[in-house]
Amino acid sequence: MAGLYSKPGFTGQSTLAAGTRRPYFDVMNELVFEVTQEEDAGFCAECLTENIFTQGDTWDDVRKNVQEAVRAYFFDQPSMPRRIRLP
Repeated sequence: MAGLYSKPGFTGQSTLAAGTRRPYFDVMNELVFEVTQEEDAGFCAECLTENIFTQGDTWDDVRKNVQEAVRAYFFDQPSMPRRIRLP
């Protein structure tokens, strides 16, 4: 599995425990956003782990804007988070 566990020039050296290997990129399973309702009745959403921030006038707007912002943030990454949580 050369494509999964190594990138060009990878020698197999690792700082992980002997016999343990992981991909050179980490697959993020979940992003969690903190959503707050503003005084003007709009909503703001801020990711707790990445520099992603967006807003919307309604709950549906903020949900759509979060999805769009996450796609834009990870557009050049090999993988995107599998789940987005808006508690």
